[in-house]
Amino acid sequence: MDQPPSLPSPRALTQRLESLQAAGVTLLPRREGRVLEAPTATREAVPTAPLRVPPTTNVAGSPAPPAATSAPLVPPPPSPVPAASAAPTLEVLCSEVAGCTACPELAATRTQTVFGVGNPTARLCFMGEAPGADEDRLGEPFVGRAGQLLDKMIEACTLSRGEVYILNVLKCRPPGNRNPTPDEARNCRGYLQRQLELIDPEYICCLGAVAAQNFLQTDTPIGRLRGRVHEHAGRKVVCTYHPAYLLRNPSAKKYAWDDLKLLMRQLGVEL
Repeated sequence: MDQPPSLPSPRALTQRLESLQAAGVTLLPRREGRVLEAPTATREAVPTAPLRVPPTTNVAGSPAPPAATSAPLVPPPPSPVPAASAAPTLEVLCSEVAGCTACPELAATRTQTVFGVGNPTARLCFMGEAPGADEDRLGEPFVGRAGQLLDKMIEACTLSRGEVYILNVLKCRPPGNRNPTPDEARNCRGYLQRQLELIDPEYICCLGAVAAQNFLQTDTPIGRLRGRVHEHAGRKVVCTYHPAYLLRNPSAKKYAWDDLKLLMRQLGVEL
């Protein structure tokens, strides 16, 4: 394939024209030749650089802020619910409980809340499940027939009602004296925990399956929870049958007595 003739440099071309002009040549004949076509380059995929658009300027001449991109809307975290643990004293906590409406059915049917009674610095607490009709009427836990039996149980432990603290998992009476629902127990748990923090007992006696299972957070039957000492939240816990159950099943009183003796041995008292 013939190579196209090389073109003279601009300087050489200028010198040639000046030389011809000096010789009196003013017209050059046209020379026929082939038209040189630029070779067609093989078309290859050439990477195309992204088009960069210069930033627009605002009136003041400074670059305009970039357009805001839409981000997915993330809901803000829920506002913290005022916790019962903020109460500095039992009296303040009792007032908070009295105004609680977390369980609409209980709030609508109760006569009053039933907070607790006894020594506010007691080493030993007796915990039941929920107030009954008598407790709802008088505002004090364990004042009915079951409460009278509990008083005798406490006296058998060489203690008095005023030396211990008595409270319930629930602070409101469930209609018909039914068992508390899991939601009701959960709604009241913060109050119960703060109540125990303020009293700070070393020992707790859970009366009945509902109290024991809710406090220890287990579904183990009361028959397997009783008869031994549990450790929970830094406190020693003994579980036994509820006084109301003992009134219906007097034959179980001997097991409850064994549980009370186990409890008092932890306090250093032999019955």
